[in-house]
Amino acid sequence: MICVCRKKENYKRTVFSCFIQAVYLLEIDRQENRTEENALAPNWWRSFKYKLTQTLIDERDGSIFGAVLEWDRAAALADMVLIRPSGAPKAVLALRGTLLKGPTIRRDIEDDLRFLAWESLRGSVRFKVALEALKSVAEMYGSSNVCVAGHSLGAGFALQVGKALAKEGVYVEAHLFNPPSVSMAMSLRNIGEKAGFAWKRLKSMLPSNGETLATIDDGEKTSTSGFRSWIPLLGYKTSMGSKNWAPNLYVNNSDYICCSYTDPDGTEDKKEADKENAGPANGQAAVKLFVMSSKGKQKFLEAHGLEQWWSDDVQLQQALHNSKLMSRQLKSLYTFPATRPAQRMPQ
Repeated sequence: MICVCRKKENYKRTVFSCFIQAVYLLEIDRQENRTEENALAPNWWRSFKYKLTQTLIDERDGSIFGAVLEWDRAAALADMVLIRPSGAPKAVLALRGTLLKGPTIRRDIEDDLRFLAWESLRGSVRFKVALEALKSVAEMYGSSNVCVAGHSLGAGFALQVGKALAKEGVYVEAHLFNPPSVSMAMSLRNIGEKAGFAWKRLKSMLPSNGETLATIDDGEKTSTSGFRSWIPLLGYKTSMGSKNWAPNLYVNNSDYICCSYTDPDGTEDKKEADKENAGPANGQAAVKLFVMSSKGKQKFLEAHGLEQWWSDDVQLQQALHNSKLMSRQLKSLYTFPATRPAQRMPQ
């Protein structure tokens, strides 16, 4: 039995993690040919007065990877619940993570490897289906009445479909449990940043040789031929008029899949990192970070598990965190290409 705390932040954490568990069980129910009478999944949304209105199907293997759950007003009134609890949205898109069971494991691992290689899930058929579903409910109820939530791989999809809508000016609240933070693409980018930082240090010790300098938006001068030219933020300016989209991240430091989100230092030295993380200026993306407080090192499966997040006695540390990793992932929301000189039309 899950007791729901009525505090707004605890309500969302508990309910959304239960909805994601329901999606895991929807796929298991499907695989084990359970009927409506003995299905396990409905127990995870009915007690919160929600109903299932759509399942998201992976066309490659027919597996269920997501679901849309909407507030069930009739069920609520039947139990004398006259208004929705504070923080309860009208609709939630819930996305599960990797299920190491049965026929869906191949496609789950395929998308895991896609993220590991490219730090992107846009090439997956699941991305398109999830984005269309989120757009649909946002148009139906208004973006302020809709949330997207995911666990593990599902958190990766939730982050990227939420970001895609934010680029269109549609801001949907996102709750990401144990989101993936490790990829080969990120590792290569970190190597590039280390090289760029080393180049700046080296250049400061060299005498000027009269080479052309370019000024970037923070006033710093750097060589146009230096390593800085292949660091991602070059050539972009912060769009200060953009509304900040701040996803909610739930991470456990014992979980090596998501723990990189808690590191404010990144790849640069402490002094540079403190300067960079001083506030959400200069294009830094603020996130609402909830870190699991544990008394000791946990085993990976426990630290990465979903069940820790619906517990009533969970102890979390909360911070509005300027995560370098999240800033990198969301930088395109707050930047726009630098103005280029107009080209003359031929006479």
